[in-house]
Amino acid sequence: MIRIYTISGYEEVGKNMTAVGYTNGGREEVVIIDMGIRLDRVLIHEDVNIQEFPAKELQKLGAIPDDSILRDKKVVAIVLTHGHLDHIGAIGKLAPHYPDVPVYGTPYTVKLAKSEVKSEKYFEVKNPMYETAFGEIVQVSENIAIEFIGATHSIPQASMIAVHTPDGTVLHTGDFKFDNNSPLGESPDYKRLKELGKEGVKVLIAESTRVAEPTKTPSEAVAQMLLEDFFLYEGREADGLIATTFASHIARLQELIWIANRMGRQAVFVGRSLAKYTGIAKQLGLIKMKGARAVRSPNAIKKVLAEVSQARENYLLVVTGHQGEPGAVLTRMANGELYDIGKRDTVVFSAGTIPNPLNRAQRYVLETKLRMRGVRMIKDLHVSGHASREDHRYLLRMLNPENIVPAHGEFRMLTHYAELAEEEGYMIGRDVFVSRNGYTVEIPGKEGQS
Repeated sequence: MIRIYTISGYEEVGKNMTAVGYTNGGREEVVIIDMGIRLDRVLIHEDVNIQEFPAKELQKLGAIPDDSILRDKKVVAIVLTHGHLDHIGAIGKLAPHYPDVPVYGTPYTVKLAKSEVKSEKYFEVKNPMYETAFGEIVQVSENIAIEFIGATHSIPQASMIAVHTPDGTVLHTGDFKFDNNSPLGESPDYKRLKELGKEGVKVLIAESTRVAEPTKTPSEAVAQMLLEDFFLYEGREADGLIATTFASHIARLQELIWIANRMGRQAVFVGRSLAKYTGIAKQLGLIKMKGARAVRSPNAIKKVLAEVSQARENYLLVVTGHQGEPGAVLTRMANGELYDIGKRDTVVFSAGTIPNPLNRAQRYVLETKLRMRGVRMIKDLHVSGHASREDHRYLLRMLNPENIVPAHGEFRMLTHYAELAEEEGYMIGRDVFVSRNGYTVEIPGKEGQS
């Protein structure tokens, strides 16, 4: 029998955690997929060190998953789909619950996870961490093997995870879209996905964030064109130029470096998280920082912003705070701190608003403050990293899974996925299972097994 433990991320956008259990002869082995955090529950932003918060406080706020359903299980592996905090941010708090259980991920993901563990204040995390290549199959127990399948998302080296069991394969999509023109050169592994479709997929666990959008999500190349269209024409006439995007969006940050160089400006990344993500990406050769610099300490930030303010026409500032998070660099600027932002400046939002009420409210407040200061704002020079409805339809037709468990989304998003599945011939309650946080979906095994 296969069990899907829908631990967290099934009634919300954030703190994603799923587990796949396989039982044969009464003995169950479990693979955990992701250990994420929900940032808006603790009113913090990308530059804050999450690991300085006590686990009990984060649990009480609903910011990290409640994994109690797994505490008495035989967990054989922890697998990470990609490096976003809503997928790896709780690893320093939860991995110690499973001492010595190995953690697997692609090189960029594992290095980010190690940086989270290194800064953990309350727990000693002893789990070994292994970097895994795309296409590599790792036998994690007698009955279970895991496989990393190349995907594209808004962070490098995102992967889909195949959990192979004697009863069939469970495929977890992680966060993905089908980007065939990524500026970083990444591409989805269509060949392997089609092979899995022919071999047979027992269960598909699919993210649902944008499944209600009746389109195909555009390539990151479209975002690059949008940015170039503004910066290389209208932007040349601007004085102060400030861009804000996700610190983990390495492709977008690379595009901003290229653009700054073409404009004869220096790209300056301001903030702890921007320095962290670009630093690790540079180590792995995933970004070229030619002509750019990153500053992270409070003193260095104050110094460089004072320098930039005296000759704004020579720089392209890239800062944190696109969601209007309290304490982020752009929010502090709008509050009159760090930098005298005003009519001389243009702020480019190269990020969408994360779809929850708090983020929408914070973003509204930020934009109002910037408008009151006379700042020109250019919004939505951005494309999503999440698959839309037609991307999901294509995946379903490639895989023809026997069963589907929608994941990663508010309940309405999960039901939108179920509607799409019904369009493709599935039926809710028969082979489509809309679950909630803390529940279990049981998939019967082969005849004679339990």
